[in-house]
Amino acid sequence: MSDVIQLLPDSVANQIAAGEVIQRPASVIKELVENAVDAGAHHIDVLVTDAGRTAIQVIDDGKGMSETDARLAFERHATSKIRKADDLFTLHTMGFRGEALPSIAAVAQVELRTRQANDDIGTHLSISASRVTGQEPCSCPVGSNFLVENLFFNVPARRKFLKSNTTELNNIITAFQRIVLVYPDISFTLRSNGVEVFNLPASNVHKRIADVFGKKIDQEIIPLGVQTTLCNVSGFVGKPESAKKRGVRQFFFVNGRFMKHPYFNKAVQSAFERLISTGDQVPYFIYFDVAPENIDVNIHPTKTEIKFENEQAVWQILAAAVKDAVGKFSEVPTIDFDTEGRPDIPVFNPSATASAPKVNYDKSYNPFKNNAVEMPQMQTSAPRNWESLYEGLRRETGKENSLFPAEEESTAANDIIAEKSPAHYQYKGTYIMTAVKSGLMIIDQHRAHVRILYERYLGQLRDKHRMPQKELFPEVVHFSPSEAVTLQRVLPEITNLGFELTDMGDNSYAVNAVPAGLEGIDVVKLVTAMVDSAVGHESSVVDDINRSLALSLARNAAIPQGQVLSNDEMENIINSLFACGNVNYTPDGKRILAIFGQQDIDRLLG
Repeated sequence: MSDVIQLLPDSVANQIAAGEVIQRPASVIKELVENAVDAGAHHIDVLVTDAGRTAIQVIDDGKGMSETDARLAFERHATSKIRKADDLFTLHTMGFRGEALPSIAAVAQVELRTRQANDDIGTHLSISASRVTGQEPCSCPVGSNFLVENLFFNVPARRKFLKSNTTELNNIITAFQRIVLVYPDISFTLRSNGVEVFNLPASNVHKRIADVFGKKIDQEIIPLGVQTTLCNVSGFVGKPESAKKRGVRQFFFVNGRFMKHPYFNKAVQSAFERLISTGDQVPYFIYFDVAPENIDVNIHPTKTEIKFENEQAVWQILAAAVKDAVGKFSEVPTIDFDTEGRPDIPVFNPSATASAPKVNYDKSYNPFKNNAVEMPQMQTSAPRNWESLYEGLRRETGKENSLFPAEEESTAANDIIAEKSPAHYQYKGTYIMTAVKSGLMIIDQHRAHVRILYERYLGQLRDKHRMPQKELFPEVVHFSPSEAVTLQRVLPEITNLGFELTDMGDNSYAVNAVPAGLEGIDVVKLVTAMVDSAVGHESSVVDDINRSLALSLARNAAIPQGQVLSNDEMENIINSLFACGNVNYTPDGKRILAIFGQQDIDRLLG
């Protein structure tokens, strides 16, 4: 019987490895930029065409490579970062596996131009699908210039499953941000289809965060820092008022390497208990400095998962550092100049004497004398002909006065509000309570209004119905580069809602009009929330985008908890709610109403 086990060719092995290392164009940029950082570059340029599908180019001014090193760098497990297994526990570089370049070359066409400072000429190397197609001397500056074209050209299944250009560009920006936030002393640029997305000069960490995410975030974060024998923690964490449910910027870095760690995320959130709403998240940029022998980064090829030797102790240090930063921020006194409508409280003067108040009364008054005013007698019986007082107010119960006369069949919604009381009660400005046929119905007024407005705005989006209301003083909204990419994708849908945005340059937009009926809301917060909710949705899935935009708009325009309502307003909310397609849940799955049955009430009081 012949042997059946054989050694795979290098090209096939490289394609298998590329499946783990190179998942999308953002993975190529991550690996090439990290190599440029390890090469000691002071300036790194990244250029992408068609979100990396057509071309990716990374240019650096690092130390470059010799002719032999340039050829050897594309061999599997060829690396200059480590020499032996023990070096894995003393890592000071981003890369060490020696898999990135051969994985890229296995699924793309690569050209490399590189030169060292002590060489007169450089090397030009061409590789396609792991095969060297050319190598010759060339004239080039010191450093390396990688050009990756036609990614996944020989793996059509992988290329077919790439997302839209907008989504892939967002992934590229995310990978780019994770690197530039760690190395503020290196200048970076990123261009997409010839348009500059980032131009980041060398600076410090605080300035780099503001350059990447806009000046607004500079007002939302506070510094933190603690030094221990186990690890050092530094960085910035958001103020409680910066918390939100979507689009929160959260970054952990360990020894200059981005890390995902849900356990440490809970440590940060624990410091904000009772300071932010349930489900909200705060932004943070936290940097750990740990001895390399106390962590293990060799878990996954993407190197975003890291194990700590003393994970629980680091958790406690992190939680204490965040609580200390938040505590210091809360202790800062604030000056409140808004005194309109407040009582004038005089300054206390201990030397001044205050006279006792005097009460004037008639000493001769006697309520038991005959000349005293007689109290009116209480009438205990009903007056005669009392029925005439209620003439004309008799309520007909015929079919023509039912709430939904157009519906012939009896629906569950109609059954709930059958024989609904005309009078309603509002409990603590949050819940509407009314009597129905089956018992006592309790409605969350904010969630009910969210459901009503959601279906209204969703219908406007689908019908392309516009109701713009011009703003007397337009608000200006500032976006980060990644948010600006998403905005361009959803801008037609936002316009259909009735918004009118004008590009002011530098990722800033003026809101010149909003949909009618949204007067008095925070326009900047609303537009930002709509863009955040659209992140992650494909441009081809129009219904998903419409639902996200309609939900964001409804949440911001709905009546808040605590707003006092009149009986007519409560009646309008109830009727509008039961005209919706779903009366029980909000679009995001939260319960709107509950019914306390008559049997439960009788059992409680029985």
